[in-house]
Amino acid sequence: MKAIAIQDAELEDCVRQARRQAVVLTRRGKPVAVLVGISGMDLEQVELSLDGDFWKMIEDRRRQPTISRAELERRLDESDQLRRNGKPGRRM
Repeated sequence: MKAIAIQDAELEDCVRQARRQAVVLTRRGKPVAVLVGISGMDLEQVELSLDGDFWKMIEDRRRQPTISRAELERRLDESDQLRRNGKPGRRM
């Protein structure tokens, strides 16, 4: 990460540097902003990356119990077989 004083900053130069590494902008030696390159991201990705509610949802989801892929496939196969036999599939 590179720090640049706002009074010394040339915007185009800061953007160029931010493509390689985060640039911290400072005022009187104190950080006031961070400039980060986002090449390859679309607007929705940028918005979600800055959304605290989105990251809370991700954290909550990661705390929930999981099943293995093999178990998921077993359940899906079982559900398909039940449907083919005319019986309703069970819900997961």
